Amino acid sequence: MKLTVIHTTPATINSLGQLIHSEMPEIEVNHILDDSILGDMNAGRDIAWVRERWLKYARIACRNGAQAVLSACSTVGEFAQEADAMLPIPVYRIDEAMAREAVRRGGVIAVFATLASTLQPTERLIRRLAQESGAGCTICTVLVEGAYDALMRGDRMAHDSAIARAMARQAPGADTLVLAQASMASAAQALDPAFRNKVLTSPLLGVRKLKEDLAGMEGEADGTRLHRN
Repeated sequence: MKLTVIHTTPATINSLGQLIHSEMPEIEVNHILDDSILGDMNAGRDIAWVRERWLKYARIACRNGAQAVLSACSTVGEFAQEADAMLPIPVYRIDEAMAREAVRRGGVIAVFATLASTLQPTERLIRRLAQESGAGCTICTVLVEGAYDALMRGDRMAHDSAIARAMARQAPGADTLVLAQASMASAAQALDPAFRNKVLTSPLLGVRKLKEDLAGMEGEADGTRLHRN
């Protein structure tokens, strides 16, 4: 089986690739990277063109024989939902399983992001899932400024420390701490161990949900849509 992962930052390629290999060593994984998307989204430049590009990558993956597509970027998660409705193969958001778990826990959910463009899509996802399930929750959002720049400079320690400090300020009053971007996952280990059980990150939850669904998929790669159980 072939999986295509679409990235908007090089920061997620190795970590997600290694995680997928460890969870599903039998899967062939191809990666597509367009690191101009985040800059365009953050600047609000021609979002329709960004959407068109992302959907084109998903269509390319499908034509190239992928049985599933995974969006590694929470900022463009809504484009992945759109592609899922359009294509004959399933398209996954890396953050959906994490959002579902946050809603299941309920209470006060603090959402952290290092890019402003990620906060609203993640908040909308959690609110939609909460509404669908009838769950009650309160959401607050926190932008960790400067952390993504540190990551792009190659300073993972400064990136993780900045996120951990932001989480520490919110942890006493929150039931769940959501790290909205896959690139933020390593910051969980920088937080005080007393609060780590409150932290949710998207890569492991997202990949394990994908693994579960791929194992249970029905259909043939002959034009019949593979679908999730």
